[in-house]
Amino acid sequence: MTTAILPNRLEAGILLHPTSLPSGQLGTDAWRWLDQLAELGISVWQMLPLGLPLNGLSPYQCVSAFALNPALFPNPIPEAELSQTPAYRHWYQHNQDWVENFALFMELKAQFNGAEWSQWPVAFRQRQPEPLAAFTAAHTEALTAHIHQQFDCWHYWQQLRAYAKQRGIRLLGDMPIFVAYDSADVWAHPELFLLDSEGQPTVVTGVPPDYFSATGQRWGNPHYNWSLMQATQFAWWRERLRYHFDCFDLVRIDHFRGLEAAWTIPATSPTAIEGYWTQVPGDELLACLQAACGDLPLVAEDLGIITTEVTALRKKYHLPGMSVLQFAFDHFLDNPHKPWNVVENTVYYTGTHDNDTLVGWFQSLSPEQQAWSLDLLKQNSFLSTEQNTGKITDLMLATVFQSAAGLVMLPWQDVLGLGSEARMNVPGTIEGNWHWRFDWHQVQADTLARLKAQLQHYQRYHTTTVANQ
Repeated sequence: MTTAILPNRLEAGILLHPTSLPSGQLGTDAWRWLDQLAELGISVWQMLPLGLPLNGLSPYQCVSAFALNPALFPNPIPEAELSQTPAYRHWYQHNQDWVENFALFMELKAQFNGAEWSQWPVAFRQRQPEPLAAFTAAHTEALTAHIHQQFDCWHYWQQLRAYAKQRGIRLLGDMPIFVAYDSADVWAHPELFLLDSEGQPTVVTGVPPDYFSATGQRWGNPHYNWSLMQATQFAWWRERLRYHFDCFDLVRIDHFRGLEAAWTIPATSPTAIEGYWTQVPGDELLACLQAACGDLPLVAEDLGIITTEVTALRKKYHLPGMSVLQFAFDHFLDNPHKPWNVVENTVYYTGTHDNDTLVGWFQSLSPEQQAWSLDLLKQNSFLSTEQNTGKITDLMLATVFQSAAGLVMLPWQDVLGLGSEARMNVPGTIEGNWHWRFDWHQVQADTLARLKAQLQHYQRYHTTTVANQ
């Protein structure tokens, strides 16, 4: 199926978060990175959420569903050069609600030594108008600085995005389906979430027990008040997607299955065992978004145990799903991650940011599992005799390249052939994640030449002219 998301051609992209650039920022490294991708014939750059992490480095728990993380950006342009321009006034007019709430949230949080908003004095916790107005008047300069900083980040990002477009590269962003409790969004709009009279969540998010975890996963994010969301024609969601579409060409919705039904855990439960499924008006939400935006440039993260209802919802709106080659190595022929089951409207990954690298994954297998995996790759119809070198990275890359998937995504670590030391995240752990950076010295000319040749051979190589069509 041809869509506005996956055009009628084969493409390849690279998954790399900006923090994994050598500098860890979107400075000169980012422009050099885009040049590198264009030279390789890569047409999509995927990254993790660009939000400001709440604690630590995880981009999946942020203080705002809208704000960009200033730490990702090089020294901003001086405010005097930008803040009274038509571009600033236009941006502020369209983002005033969320950015003013974000600025207030950040300044209040600083005022109360970083405490969670539910621990603030009741006047600020409940956003009482007079105390909030007095605080605003007393901290005008600091609040303005927060707002200008967000514009500076957005303005810089737009320059980088324009350069990516010139180089024939689309930017694929990532949007967590839920938001953090201690966020500007929940503080500013508590009515949009299932909270009690004290502002505490009555239920929290997660996933049920499965073969990965006997107690499931208790994420702890508050659930949405979907009935009110729907009554407002999903205004908050429309604004959230509008801003994401203003920053990215494509957006991946993390945990897409939560738009059909969400695992609902009583807030008092220490694990996810006591949770239950709650139906969600995702159909109505997507219909509303489609009416507002036309074709939705969304990718549905539909990994895990997915029901027929979730698949039907994704297909109704022609959204590409995801498959991951590392998940293909079982004895079930109907496994959707096996290369022969991957269809055109799919983004096919060798692995995601939550997986080990290909080299690390393969080295973790027993000798028997390694032999079985290699046999499965070698004997399938995707690989010719000369490609059966036995090198796991070459076999895996060739397999995804020759699949029917419209878009293939490669973590940069897999292109470089790195081991577990380059893994980005280990789910369920806290220490050691989100730190990995590559070094330009690791990027060898023969590695790039081999990848470019593969992309050309499998007709996934795109010049700037082709990619801009």
